[in-house]
Amino acid sequence: MITRDIAAFAAHVRTLAPDVGPATARAAFLVSPDGFMRAEQSAQDNRYMAGAEAFDAGAALREHHALHRALSEDVPVFCFPGREATPDAVFPNNVFATARVGREPRLVIGRMRHPVRQREAERPDIRGFFRDTLGYAEVDLSTQPHPCELTGALVIDRARGIGFCGLSERCDETGAARMHEAFGLRATLMFDLAAGEYHTNVLLAVLAGRAAVVCPDRLLAPGLVDALRAIYGPHVVVLSAAEQAAFAGNAIALADNAVWMSRRASASLSGASRRQLETGAGFAVRSVELDAIEAGGGSLRCCVAEVF
Repeated sequence: MITRDIAAFAAHVRTLAPDVGPATARAAFLVSPDGFMRAEQSAQDNRYMAGAEAFDAGAALREHHALHRALSEDVPVFCFPGREATPDAVFPNNVFATARVGREPRLVIGRMRHPVRQREAERPDIRGFFRDTLGYAEVDLSTQPHPCELTGALVIDRARGIGFCGLSERCDETGAARMHEAFGLRATLMFDLAAGEYHTNVLLAVLAGRAAVVCPDRLLAPGLVDALRAIYGPHVVVLSAAEQAAFAGNAIALADNAVWMSRRASASLSGASRRQLETGAGFAVRSVELDAIEAGGGSLRCCVAEVF
């Protein structure tokens, strides 16, 4: 199923057991912020990106190293070097993602909207590592014309095999359908993002298949919160505008007992939101400082490409 009908999607998903595969990744990879600077093409439709004077490549490298060490508490984490020609490469989850469809492990390569990010998809080292070293099949969406910026646009519940796809300049309906097929999903819900929003994953996160955080004000999807509650019960955290602006929606669970977000995002959480995550859903809220990296218009989840 791939649909815009929220009620039909929720009714179908309630019939699905969380039995597709592990809810969290077995490893993760990063791309270091070498050459980290403002990418003017990306800034055209990323309202979260700071001005050029706010970019500090040295601070971004230090933060990224600390992030690498921190996430390694939960899963093995490896890092590819960045390149000066690809200043947005510190956010690899938009370009590269993995999945297991049946018994086949796949590397999915997305179609980026902007040429500066399309260059990232050409990297032979990342492609070769998964193809030749790990034996992953390559599903290359980068050469077709429809934008589909992977787990930026598409938030996936891996245990249930379902996706939530926000449409914008970064992903159209055909791109959503191609991701649905590439990830082997059982159901995908499509909806439009509010004007000025570029990726779903700054507004919505599914955590270890049992909780969700969402800012519905920026999603043009009336009824989505009710649908999420039908799937995840009481473990749906509805973010305020202030929490969302601090990137609290750009969170990830790499293990079933912890959720990671930036230090700024964690500090923004209200007492009620933190209690829902910690006491209600059973996640320890962990964080690292990412102020310099967030100047690039993304936060912690954007930095993490999951390996399934």
